[in-house]
Amino acid sequence: QLQLAESGGGSVQAGESLRLYCRPSGYEYARYCLAWFRQPPGKEREAVATIGSDGTTDYADSVKGRFTISQDGAKNWLYLSMDNTRPDDTSMYYCASRGGSYCSATQGPAAYPYWGQGTQVTVSS
Repeated sequence: QLQLAESGGGSVQAGESLRLYCRPSGYEYARYCLAWFRQPPGKEREAVATIGSDGTTDYADSVKGRFTISQDGAKNWLYLSMDNTRPDDTSMYYCASRGGSYCSATQGPAAYPYWGQGTQVTVSS
């Protein structure tokens, strides 16, 4: 069955870059959405970026121009490249997946049945 595992989290200074990795396995959907979510302590979980099986990407307004979601050519890995990081990017980050197309970063976590365990990102000022 489908599972996801995140890695690449860590601590950086504000303005520095970080790349997160997610390794999906056992995926069975011909059409899908993959997403990165984050949930800082005491706040709601929110989508930051999505990518669909058609290659379409979408981003939350708070990360547009700073974060990039992508897959490798073989679609074995999901990436989140984080540039120009800010202290308010500090959060637990999760990758998630669902069946479907026309993925949107406005969809909440309830739309995604499959989740990784999360990886912590800390951005210091």
